[in-house]
Formats: sequence, structure tokens, C-alpha cells
Amino acid sequence: MREILFVAGEPSGDLHASSVAREIVARGAPFGLRGIGGDLMEAAGVQLDEHIRELAVLGFVEVIRHIPKHWRMLRDVRERIRSGQIALVILVDYPGFNMRVAEIAAEAGVPVLYYIVPQVWAWGAGRLKKLARWVKKAAVILPFEEALLREHGVNATFVGHPLLDRATEMPTREQARDQLGIPPNARVLALFPGSRAQEIDRHLDPFVETANVLRDRDPSLRVVVSAAPHVSIDERRCPYPAIHGSSLAILRAADAAICKSGTTTLEAAVAGCPHVVAYRTHPLTYFAAQRLVKIPHIGLVNVVAGRQVAPEFVQDALQPRAVARTMEPLLDHSSPQRQRMLTELDGVRRKLGEPGAARRVAAIAQVLAGGSDT
Repeated sequence: MREILFVAGEPSGDLHASSVAREIVARGAPFGLRGIGGDLMEAAGVQLDEHIRELAVLGFVEVIRHIPKHWRMLRDVRERIRSGQIALVILVDYPGFNMRVAEIAAEAGVPVLYYIVPQVWAWGAGRLKKLARWVKKAAVILPFEEALLREHGVNATFVGHPLLDRATEMPTREQARDQLGIPPNARVLALFPGSRAQEIDRHLDPFVETANVLRDRDPSLRVVVSAAPHVSIDERRCPYPAIHGSSLAILRAADAAICKSGTTTLEAAVAGCPHVVAYRTHPLTYFAAQRLVKIPHIGLVNVVAGRQVAPEFVQDALQPRAVARTMEPLLDHSSPQRQRMLTELDGVRRKLGEPGAARRVAAIAQVLAGGSDT
């Protein structure tokens, strides 16, 4: 039996790839599934050649120490692709590594489906020519990406954002609060410092300090911290309870949130939670990014909107008192700032498409791999 090779290098990729794998299995496609991924992919029926534990890294500086491991993985992937057993390669995000895999597959004549493509709109168009040359099909999740990629010769299709599938079972505000043990009338601030160790290390202290400033002004304010399942929050640095659960449920229960830049900002839009975007990275990474990034905003909610919907506090601008001043009206249900943001967030939600991204990607995969399209 020929195989479909998945490559996902971090937890978010594991989540999205696992959804596609389940859909491929459900369609009865006549292929074995294998690749690089995590527990979710394995549970969905993917035989793992490499687990993603400790692979996820951030920035130019942090990635250096992982280079030897990546080269070994790349060598193993090359051998498997050249074996003749692979009918299709499905790449999920993780562009630094996956662009090399795309090149190897293209040279071997194996079609490549890239799901959640490199953010060429942020980092410049240098990768667009390579995508057009190496990738048979790009399944994109942001609405403006399809036209952008097609203009540069990439066969791209907008499949909708995968978080909308999770949102179909999103609880109401009352259900979320009951689920998390939060009183119905409490005023709640949620902190989302990130899911990776480097992110938490850089964001937790300023996020907690901001919450402390707000609680000094309103001692009744409740503060919760969203923590990924594999993450522990140091109680010596954070006096507030960590919740290991659905980020969407936490956002539904909260009145407002401080979010690390990334997909969490889109989750906040879908959940209808006013928020600010905050981000710090290694100084050298930020120095390099300033010279490479081609867009005015870093928060995905603002990128999709095409303007600033959620205020951004980046690098040295991430000062607790400044963030607290912006957060106060967002926590006030009667403020015009809150009402304006809720309207803007609803507009972002509508731009993200409809649920069913994984199902659409699985259908594309079956055609590219040579299985029947049912």
C-alpha cells in the first residue's frame, strides 16, 4: 500500500494534521498514513517516524541549537520520499523545515499539498517562487492568501480557518463559566502568555504585572491564566489560577483578555472576547524581524481585518501600566471602546469562512494522491 507522508513540526500542526488524517481515514482512502507529528496525529492513525517533542522553537536565535536534529530528520524524510512508497506529501505549517521537504518531494516527482502555508505576506515574497515551483496545491486558511498566492503562480485554494471547526461546539458565556467554576457575575480577565516555554518565559511577568495593576484598581477582578495541556505555570511568578482546558471556553468566560500574538487573537475574535495583543521575543530575533517583516501589524486578528482592531504592545512597548490603561474600558461592558471592538471582531469572524477545513483538505489530498474522489 502506498503512503501519504505528513510533516507537522509543532503542537498546532499536530492538531490540524490530525484532523485531516481522520478525514482521510473516514473517506476510506487506500493509503497508509505516516510522518512527523505528535500524539494527536498518532491517535488519528498516523504512524510516526519522529515525534515533535522539543522540536517547536521560536525565532532566529532559538532555532540554531536544533539544526543538527533537523538535518537528521531531513535526511530520513529524503530517503522515505525517494523510496517510491509515497503517493503524496502533506506539509502543515513549520516553514523553515517544510520548505526543504517540499523541494525534496518536487525533485522526486512526488506531489506536495501544503496546508497552512508560510506567511509570505509578512516575510516578503521570496518564498512565493519556490512555492509555485515545488507545491502542487496550497490549502490556505486566511481569506486574502488565495488571491495573493495565485497572483504569483501558486495553485491555492481558501479552505476556511480550522479553528471554526472547534468553534461549532463552543459553549455560551454561561456554560463556559459554569464549566470553569467562575461565578456568573464576576468580572474576569484572561491571560494567554503562549504555549511554548520561551513565550511563557517572556510574557508571563508583564502579563501578571498588568493584572496586578488592574486588580489594585478593582480588587474584585478575577484573573485566570490559560495553559496548554503540557505547560505548567510557575506559582512563584503567577498568583493566579492556571486553567488547562479549551482556550475558546476561557475566552467565552472572560470579559477581556491579554493575548500573545498568534492564533489566539483569532480565537478571541471567534469567541467575541475583547483583547489586546502583546508580544516579546529575543532582542536579536526582533532586530532581524524589523528588517524582514512587511506588514504593519503582528496580531492575526489585525492582519485579517486589514487594520488595527486589537491594540498591539510589542517588545519594549509591552509595559504593564500602559496595557492596563487600554484594558480598563475593554472590561467595562458599557464602554464605547468595548462595543466598537465587539463589532470589529464579528467582522473578522465572518471573514474566516465556514467550518469544514479538514474535510476540504482531505478531499484535495485524495485527488492528488491518486485515490478516488468520493
